[in-house]
Amino acid sequence: MGDRGTGKSVAVRALQDLLPEIPVVKNDAFNSSPTDPQLMGPDALERYKAGEALEATTMRVPMVEVPLGTTEDRICGTIDIERALAEGVKAYDAGLLARANRGLLYIDEVNLLDDSLVDVVLDSAAGGWNTVEREGISITHPAKFIMIGSGNPEEGELRPQLLDRFGMACNISTIFDKEQRIELVQNRMAYEADAEAFVKSCEEETNELKAKIADAQKLLPSVTMERDLAVKISGVCALVDVDGLRGDIVVTRAAKALVAYEGRTEVTAEDIQRVIGPCLSHRLRKDPMDTMDGSFKVMLGFNKIFNGSAMKDFSAAMEEGIEDPEAKAKEEEEAAKPPPAKKAGAWGGLPGSR
Repeated sequence: MGDRGTGKSVAVRALQDLLPEIPVVKNDAFNSSPTDPQLMGPDALERYKAGEALEATTMRVPMVEVPLGTTEDRICGTIDIERALAEGVKAYDAGLLARANRGLLYIDEVNLLDDSLVDVVLDSAAGGWNTVEREGISITHPAKFIMIGSGNPEEGELRPQLLDRFGMACNISTIFDKEQRIELVQNRMAYEADAEAFVKSCEEETNELKAKIADAQKLLPSVTMERDLAVKISGVCALVDVDGLRGDIVVTRAAKALVAYEGRTEVTAEDIQRVIGPCLSHRLRKDPMDTMDGSFKVMLGFNKIFNGSAMKDFSAAMEEGIEDPEAKAKEEEEAAKPPPAKKAGAWGGLPGSR
């Protein structure tokens, strides 16, 4: 989530250039795996169980975008009732969830998505399967995807149950450094002038990132984390009142992914510290009267648990004293100044006031 015009959508769509290739069944609408039955659509699974050899090919990990004006049928897919009655077959027109299987599902302006569509996406994200039922005909297919959303918080907040489905969250703010702004503007102008030349100028960096991600995927299964660190992660989640266990799981996965990306095999407390804020800050219970930032609460909890403090709650921690020394010194300096002289005729307050 972040300010308008900060490149959120551009950054997400650019991920497509970094995605690796995966093996799929040729001409299959569900991006079915040629070897894993759990990742096969109904047609491929039926042929697989019959012992038929599935012709395989490769494709880049799909990234499917959900437009704001879409309908439930477009997301879930539809059944061709006329063909089903005439030919006696389950004629299914694959929707966005089918196309996103084994890939990414991107929802721009996710906070403006219709509530009925939110429920549909949540059902598939939770179970990894999508079921379409029309006129007594039912089709179920895998819909295992990573959901990415972006939006401007000024236009509306996300429903809590949808927000909880995102593993990590980050706030994007406008850059005010003029040198960086100039560089971004020049890059944009160069892209508009000659898109192919600009993409080619970034090809080497893009290929390096792709190779690094591919190496991390291979290294990830061998990454380990001590049980003591896992216990402390759960301690932080309990301390900041994170509902459910998704927070614990996401922090563990994110820390391991970071370690693999950097070419290491063992998670440290520093790795957890780097990922725990984006993993938990959006999962905290919302209190309209609370002025403390969610990320600050999470880092406070991290410091208490990982530094061996016996603090049980944040009220005790605040009483302990968490202050900005510069701000406090400025306050004391202002308090020491004599009060300004009052103008003649100025109101002196009610009788007996000081």
